[in-house]
Amino acid sequence: MNTSAAVPSSQPQRLLDGIRSPDDLKALPADKLPQLAAEIRSEIITVTSRNGGHVGPNLGVVELTLALHRVFTTPQDQFVFDVSHQGYVHKLLTGRGGEFFRKLRQTDGASGFLYRAESPHDAFGAGHAGTALSAALGMATARDLRGGHEHVVALCGDAAFTCGITLEALNNVVSSTKRLVVILNDNEWSIAKNVGAISKYLNRLSTNPTYNKVHHELEKFFTGLPGGHDMHRLWVKWKRETKDFFVESSLFEKFGLRYLGPIDGHNLDELVKNLEFAKQCETPVILHVLTKKGKGLDAALAHPEKFHGASPYDPSTGESVKPANKPVTPAAPNYQDVMGRALVRFAKADASIVGITGAMPSGTGLSHLAAECPRQFFDVGIAEEHAVIFAAGLATKGIRPVVAIYSTFLQRGYDPIIHDVALQKLPVTFCIDRAGLSPADGPTHHGLFDLAYLRPVPNTVIMQPKDEDELVDMMHTSLQLDGPGFIRYPRGAAVGVAIKPRPAALPVGRAELLKPGADIMIWALGVMVHDALKLAARIEAEESLSVGVVNARFVKPLDRSLLLEHAGGVRLIVTMEDHVLTGGFGAAVVEALQAACSPAAVERIGWPDTFVEHGSSQDILRAAHGLSPDAMLQRVMHRWRNRPAIQADA
Repeated sequence: MNTSAAVPSSQPQRLLDGIRSPDDLKALPADKLPQLAAEIRSEIITVTSRNGGHVGPNLGVVELTLALHRVFTTPQDQFVFDVSHQGYVHKLLTGRGGEFFRKLRQTDGASGFLYRAESPHDAFGAGHAGTALSAALGMATARDLRGGHEHVVALCGDAAFTCGITLEALNNVVSSTKRLVVILNDNEWSIAKNVGAISKYLNRLSTNPTYNKVHHELEKFFTGLPGGHDMHRLWVKWKRETKDFFVESSLFEKFGLRYLGPIDGHNLDELVKNLEFAKQCETPVILHVLTKKGKGLDAALAHPEKFHGASPYDPSTGESVKPANKPVTPAAPNYQDVMGRALVRFAKADASIVGITGAMPSGTGLSHLAAECPRQFFDVGIAEEHAVIFAAGLATKGIRPVVAIYSTFLQRGYDPIIHDVALQKLPVTFCIDRAGLSPADGPTHHGLFDLAYLRPVPNTVIMQPKDEDELVDMMHTSLQLDGPGFIRYPRGAAVGVAIKPRPAALPVGRAELLKPGADIMIWALGVMVHDALKLAARIEAEESLSVGVVNARFVKPLDRSLLLEHAGGVRLIVTMEDHVLTGGFGAAVVEALQAACSPAAVERIGWPDTFVEHGSSQDILRAAHGLSPDAMLQRVMHRWRNRPAIQADA
């Protein structure tokens, strides 16, 4: 349905409704651009207040994105957005407005990130920080190799320059290409406030208005002389390779990029002028643009961390809102807050316990530790590899680090997990947040692979709690291990059970029998335990079978003794996990049974071997992939009816 048709005729037609491609934008008179920018901000606020989304990052790049599309021509020219969560404006300018954008992050709507399959204007998809410069450099080099003439533009946030991948790419720019435009979008924030020396350096550049004036005047002086262009090239080379005796070079010029800026990222005329200049340069250019994250929404300006990625909110107040049809029940705490508050308790009791996050103190719950035990809190920025090795170094000196990172982001620290932590059997606790689905964010943020990438690593203990009390017990248990411990738990609200005053140390590798059964035994992990209990009750009521349930708790080491006992006593074992089936918990069960030569039939329930798309809710995505209550029942009963016959004992 075309919702724009419902606008009363007395109201003027929005400019935005006439933008169906970048050509429509180019056709607009320049004096109309401020009105279009205001309409885009209004549309983003309207849609994200209803659906949630990355509010602040997108409100901050409205003028910048307009200028990019005025100067360059996509899809012939390619834009590579770092993280790409700030691509909403780009979507609105490239034919993805209207109802498709209004279903942003919902089933059958626009993705919250750039997505190559969604539009030819999305040159490169992303969901993690630090990828843009490497990808853009690869694209520019490929262009050069095949003799192309298109432009490649990398749009990087300032926080991306704290990421090792970006610095690795920066080191290779001038040796790989002569033409690349890099936009440094400097808003002083990643999700939390930026930290470290790079952040301080960028702040110094952004507050030094004389820097470019001096450099531009020197360039004008040299190029005005006979043979001046060659003289200027020699000057730039000398300055890059020597100490800055007379005129300071920027860090980026030391890497061979021409530095322009800083400029006002909300001044369209300045943006267009500088982008036009960068477009003509026959040398890699970095344009330093200063923007305000959340511009146009007072609440987002006042609370940039909250509005980096917000749930539905009231745009007039900034307060979060709950869906109207959601029943009002006593709110259970979010898992990350349970973890964060428990860590504060442990840290106050033991000064050797510290917490480490990679630019996400609130998202991981470590903001509680930062507030109450600041000396025991470390935010290393968007640098997951460093976070893991930093923890390993701390652990060699008697410190007990707790590294809190989302499942999908911990993938970046995989080599350090193996090489620096597990190989040396160092006692680092990893709290793996967002294990399972992050529905609206889609495949870049679903935490569906951690068991598969951790299970093969020796010296590790891997666990998942069924509720918040068990999460605290697992933290207590992991902090007593003599090697690395990994605890995975989902996004959002916990179950609502009470947390004991004193945590219990769990016997490592021991599962918990919740309900005995004679015919079918369900081994469930984490959040799936509650689904398993419901499924067992339904099978017993509808099929008159005896169904038991086990809270597995530990994926590694697996409770093989209890598993083999059940394999010899029931006719079917069912595994349930919020993880891909390939290499996951069910695979561990099958491997254990095969190693024991057990003939037990097994039905594994989990996510299929595919990248799960974004959707409006977990229930919708589960239904689409065979994990609805009805689908799970059908799978179990089909397997029950088709299980191999077991010969009676002689």
